[in-house]
Parts: sequence; structure tokens; C-alpha cells
Amino acid sequence: MSPHTRAVEGWTLQPLTDFVREASVRLVLVLTPAGQVLAQSGFSRAVDVMSAAALAAAIVASTGEIARQLRQQPFAALSHPGPKTGFFLATFVTDRGTLTVLAVYDLDVSSLGLVQLFYEQLAADLKAATPKGTVPKQVLAADFERELTDSLNTLFGR
Repeated sequence: MSPHTRAVEGWTLQPLTDFVREASVRLVLVLTPAGQVLAQSGFSRAVDVMSAAALAAAIVASTGEIARQLRQQPFAALSHPGPKTGFFLATFVTDRGTLTVLAVYDLDVSSLGLVQLFYEQLAADLKAATPKGTVPKQVLAADFERELTDSLNTLFGR
């Protein structure tokens, strides 16, 4: 396990660790549609986690709205290869609701096909590991800052 792999919810840790190893990704976030991070790997600074989570949640929300306006199902996944790195962003449904995975990979180490292949396994593993019969806690605006601070402290071992 990478020293920069952490989880707020323990059931996400093993599937995330397996995905990082098998897909050879550099950065990964597992988060809720609201941008709450459940697990991360590869990030060394809390501000980077917060920024990436906010951007990923915004992309999922905006593409979901575009799909709604086009009267079609939400996009299953988005990807973009840059000159040296690529990213993959996808959502899936668990017993606790929708989860989003953001993965960043180096094109000289991995590929979109490899990331997609192991993403399917990650999604299946997270669905199987999801605690049954629990309802995710709603984050209230008044509790947001405290919840965010607590999650980041957990993710970075503080």
C-alpha cells in the first residue's frame, strides 16, 4: 500500500489498493456526488484532495445536467488523454448511493483500456464491500466545514 493511500471508510481501502496496483494509476479518489472523499491514493497534500474532489463533483454534476437536458441517461464515464497523463472519471451505484471514481494515470505506464478494465473490478469490489443496511449520513451546511476537516485529518493521518 502506498504511504499516500488513505480511507475515511475502511471498507474502501482494499479495493482501492488493488485498483492502484493493477491499473498502475498515479492518483485516485473515491467520493460521493457531493464531493465527500471516502478514500484517496497518491495525493500528498490535503488542498490537492479538496480541489480534485470539488472539480470531480462539479464535472459529474454538470455532465449529468447536460445529459438531462439532452433527455438521455447520465454519461457512464468520461476520459481525457493529455500529452503525458490522462484522467478517467466514472460513477456507479452501490447500496449506499452513487459513488464517483477519479483516476489519473501516466500514459507511459498505463492506458485508458487498462484503467477501464480495472475500474470495472474496483466498482464490483466496492459494491460487494459496501456495508449493508446503512444509510449515508446527510451533510448539513452547518456541519460541512467540521466534516471536511475531520475527513481530511483521517485521510492524512492527523
